[in-house]
Amino acid sequence: MRSNRSFFAPGRSVLRSLPFVSRGLFVLFFFLLAYGAIAVAEVKPAPRPLVVGSKNFTEGVVLGELVRALASTAGPADHRQALGGTRLVFNALASGEIDVYAEYTGTLTHEILAKQKPGSLEEIRAILDKSGLLTSESLGFKDNFALGMRRDLAERLNIRRISDLRAHPELVFRFGTEFMERGDGWPGLREHYGLPQEDVLGIEHDLAYRGLAAGEVELTDLYTTDAEIAYYDLLTLEDDLNYFPPYEALLLYRAELAETHPAALEAMLRLQGEISEAEMVSMNARVKLGRVQENVVAADFLRESLGVEIHARETRRVDRFFRYTGQHLALVASSLSFAILIAVPLGVAAARRPRLAQVILGVVGVAQTIPALALLVFMIPLFGIGAGPAVVALFLYSLLPIVRNTHTGLMGIPLPLRESAEALGLPSGARLRLIEGPLAAPSILAGIKTAAVINVGAATLGALVGAGGYGQPILTGIRLDDMGLILEGAVPAALLALCVQWLFEWAERAVIPAGLRTRSRV
Repeated sequence: MRSNRSFFAPGRSVLRSLPFVSRGLFVLFFFLLAYGAIAVAEVKPAPRPLVVGSKNFTEGVVLGELVRALASTAGPADHRQALGGTRLVFNALASGEIDVYAEYTGTLTHEILAKQKPGSLEEIRAILDKSGLLTSESLGFKDNFALGMRRDLAERLNIRRISDLRAHPELVFRFGTEFMERGDGWPGLREHYGLPQEDVLGIEHDLAYRGLAAGEVELTDLYTTDAEIAYYDLLTLEDDLNYFPPYEALLLYRAELAETHPAALEAMLRLQGEISEAEMVSMNARVKLGRVQENVVAADFLRESLGVEIHARETRRVDRFFRYTGQHLALVASSLSFAILIAVPLGVAAARRPRLAQVILGVVGVAQTIPALALLVFMIPLFGIGAGPAVVALFLYSLLPIVRNTHTGLMGIPLPLRESAEALGLPSGARLRLIEGPLAAPSILAGIKTAAVINVGAATLGALVGAGGYGQPILTGIRLDDMGLILEGAVPAALLALCVQWLFEWAERAVIPAGLRTRSRV
């Protein structure tokens, strides 16, 4: 007992000084509040930056950079890059989380507005107008869906048209994950052409090209402005039964921009009719094959084609490291802090109430089993895109190890010790603070350490919803087939997990008395 009291002696000294500290904090808070009120009254708030979004493929990011660069000539503008698939980005636009992104007419008619079945651009605009959305005119090029395969294989099998695939059910088809589910994707294509292929699986679009080159994939979906078509010498099959609609590129934006950002809107619309298909292919090639960053490619095009001078430079690796590290640490620290505040009391409640324990452990256990991608998608309607869904998902994943270890640590205290504390007449809170808490501390810290290490790895998925962190270079590296970028995120994430584990082990040695550490190992 003496060692326990010495362990909590610093805490008691802090508690004795709390009234003075509280008064000081109250005065400081009141001063800041008064100062803030004066500042708000005298200074006009800065205008909200225009937010550009983009889908998670190279052309979408390039077009997003073109829009952001033009908008920035009229005011502040941000670009939320590679947010995800069509539905996620469109929903972000409809909810006001982004203001504009590049879309395609075929996607609007067959995916986004498939239920309304618009037959023309005028009908598309009439439907979108009801939701406060508008479209620009065509940017000048089409990026159509198509099917493609290696030219040598197509020539050997005498395949030129999509209809020719009926005679080759043995071919290995791998399509982009979004194409597998779209209204203008594989299900409709298979029915339209009567194709016999059964074993068709989804794959990341950019990885499918590597599969084609390696001979592991024999046919996949193409975007007709992809630079890989020429690079890998692929044959684009003729859509002889006219299944795919035209996909004119245009800007989809919120109608309120005419009032909130009129100058930026006017600048963005300068892209109308200015990008040819060859120019788009060239920009995609510079990014994917030439490893030039999208902002530099966009600036070069605007300078050469529109005479707009945009100052752009490639971000240095060290700058990206510090930015991603800050974002990753913020995700982990915030989610873990909330989890500790909630999970430790839940673990205590589970230990004190055996009947309640089954419910608590069952609920946090179920939360742990939900797939990370599904959980992120579930959180988007509630918290939008960005850090919100990622923090909530990481918080839920952190609950189980902390709750379980808190419960296990308290229940593992020998019964004679608990009975002795009750015999001394200590109230429940005092027993927890002076006896049970210190004895269970090694187990509780082990649970927090486990949750922290899990969070460091799982936080990389936050990049899928625009939360940044080490997942951003990993996703970009996959998209660009750049192993260096993948390692740029994977290696720091692994090292951070090791550092977190070491930090908690050091904290255990510094905070928990040696006798209790020895007991916890036994």
